[in-house]
Amino acid sequence: MSEWWTYRLSNFLLFSPRTYYRLFELYNSEIWPGQVLALLVGLAMLALARNPGPWQSRVIAAALAASWLWVAWAFHYTRYASINWAAIYFAGAFALEALLLLGFGVVKELQLRRAGAGLLSAVGIGLFVFALVLHPLIGPLVGRSWSQIEIFAIAPDPTVIATLGVLVLASGSSTWLLLPIPILWCLVSGATAWTMHSADAAVMPVAAAVALAVRIGRPSKPDGY
Repeated sequence: MSEWWTYRLSNFLLFSPRTYYRLFELYNSEIWPGQVLALLVGLAMLALARNPGPWQSRVIAAALAASWLWVAWAFHYTRYASINWAAIYFAGAFALEALLLLGFGVVKELQLRRAGAGLLSAVGIGLFVFALVLHPLIGPLVGRSWSQIEIFAIAPDPTVIATLGVLVLASGSSTWLLLPIPILWCLVSGATAWTMHSADAAVMPVAAAVALAVRIGRPSKPDGY
């Protein structure tokens, strides 16, 4: 029996890259045209985030909660769990984040800073736009099929990055309670992509690092600095 320290992350990978990305292909085919609706919801959220008020903030939080709950059930529990037993726990974590978003974002208003020229606005809106528009292009750019693209509110990675963008824009101490699960998923996703030797393995950890750096660096100052 090999010693435990001789194991690598790749030894714990339960599926091949081909199987993993084929999962997205089948998933996208089965829920079409849900991707169109998801993108429209994302665009509406982006418009609301540009000039947020009490009801706009609650709508954005509710839409994010619905997105996390959908990914928990439709992707992690129903599909990803068929190739990775840990996906059951991922589903639970995503469902918990949905509940937290409802509690701290809808019941207790998630206060969003008005978009402007400040660093928080630039990073927050930038992360959201990246998740909505640019992240789906990464797969085809690194050689994967267009049928395997990952869409906000449909796939976990762009949903998490969009959430990080919103949380960068948010103020208040309760925001920190919403950050651990998205940050942990960025690490899990990055590690999974790295073990599969995916060219985009750094995307999720970098997104987490950017969001955390901005939040920690300027946690309490108003936007526009």
